[in-house]
Amino acid sequence: MQRKYDFLVIGTGIAGMSYALKVAHQGSVAIISKDGIEESNTRYAQGGIASVMYPPDDYDQHVRDTLIAGDGLCNREVVEMVVGEAPSQIQTLMDWGVDFDRKEDGTYDLGREGGHTHYRVLHHKDNTGEEIQNKLVRKVRKHPNIDILERHFAVDLITQHHLGREVQKSHKDIECYGVYGFNLDTSEVITLLSKVTVVATGGIGNLYETTTNPEIATGDGIAMVYRAKGVIENMEFVQFHPTALYEPGVRPAFLMTEALRGYGALLRTTDGREFMENYDERGCLAPRDIVARAIDNEMKKRGDDFVYLDCTHLEADGLRQHFPNIYRKCLTLNIDITKDYIPVSPAAHYSCGGIQVDRDGCSSIHRLYAIGEASCTGLHGANRLASNSLMEAVVYADRAARHSLSRIPHLGFKEGIPDWDYSGTTYPEEMVMITQNFKEVHQIMSNYVGIVRSDLRLERARKRLEIIYEETEELYERSTLSQKLCELRNLINVGDLVIQMAQAMHESRGLHYTLDYPNKGKTSEF
Repeated sequence: MQRKYDFLVIGTGIAGMSYALKVAHQGSVAIISKDGIEESNTRYAQGGIASVMYPPDDYDQHVRDTLIAGDGLCNREVVEMVVGEAPSQIQTLMDWGVDFDRKEDGTYDLGREGGHTHYRVLHHKDNTGEEIQNKLVRKVRKHPNIDILERHFAVDLITQHHLGREVQKSHKDIECYGVYGFNLDTSEVITLLSKVTVVATGGIGNLYETTTNPEIATGDGIAMVYRAKGVIENMEFVQFHPTALYEPGVRPAFLMTEALRGYGALLRTTDGREFMENYDERGCLAPRDIVARAIDNEMKKRGDDFVYLDCTHLEADGLRQHFPNIYRKCLTLNIDITKDYIPVSPAAHYSCGGIQVDRDGCSSIHRLYAIGEASCTGLHGANRLASNSLMEAVVYADRAARHSLSRIPHLGFKEGIPDWDYSGTTYPEEMVMITQNFKEVHQIMSNYVGIVRSDLRLERARKRLEIIYEETEELYERSTLSQKLCELRNLINVGDLVIQMAQAMHESRGLHYTLDYPNKGKTSEF
């Protein structure tokens, strides 16, 4: 079965839905979501969206904060572009109904997070992502030109490879003609042809045992583009959020937004001692890579499984008002954040690497765009500045939309694309093989490719992941499709990319810290 759309969007977070809304007036749009359209990484973003709003803050200071956090690997032109275009795109969100908190005088109640020198984070209580997701879902569902394919898994991009031509990464003329979409309810694979395809599939958090990401964050888009011979970069820079609620075995881990520390919360060891001043003069408001490594070091030194986040010195009514969801969540564990310390530990949170794109969101594969966390734009460098990701997503959704609208009149559908080949496959009866390999991937990545790495750990991870890769590919070749098998295959692909790129880094920089090369090389001045 084949279906044709002018625009095909894979992913239903802020990037994918913003893009869809901006192109739908010019053609037919399909949005693929492997879960319900409401589920995405965006929904779990608590803190907010960064933007320069009022003096004394200005663009130059936001740019500088981003460059410093990125540890010398940001693309300055991209940083300046995104910071400069953010306010107008955030205004579009507001025009679509997104509500950000205001003070009594009508001005925006801006928060501050680690690495920011000013209060510039727009937020909706402590559930900003949910507010954005709900308003965008409402608009997308109402649009007559947008088809929503829920519970459809994008298996592979369609390129010349599917027409019998060998494709290599060195080839400059690879084109994307759509995607094979697996209906999770009927087990049918639909050939979805498009003039333009957009990957907005989010991150890779489920590579690790503990993550703040929902279960859908399995690196699907990055893995698809990698298999299609597209260019992937900076995968070694995996950001661990310093403060996830410590609940062993719970996935995803509940996020303790960085805005809590911006509000005045302090980090303490389990015996009550403050420690961040020993690591950075900015203390608890240092960038995330520094805070996560400091917590990791304190836990290892002391043999503890967590540290404490202390809000007890803050005004109780204001704390409850600003962070109602965190307050309610902690009460379910008999923790009153106005009186009790909160046990927290780092959790995999965000990928600064991904599909290499230019300033219009174009990947190295023609007719294929990548936006949001699945992409690597050059904004984040070696470490993302807090709350810059939603900002990046709306700016690049707009730029990709404008660029693809200018190209769509000159593009057509590719003829002769074959449907999915089911021949020679049977249902995998022993699902235990898949679940066991999932567990092993989580353990390998968490123990060897986490916050602190070494050459020995990385090589051990590479060898073990190679065995699991071979087992999984053999199973994939002889099995009918299943969501878990496809996700495992994708996680192995992106895990291998993280390891390969980490092994190529002979220095410590940003989110990649290795015991063998603890110092970083020279960087340009900001």
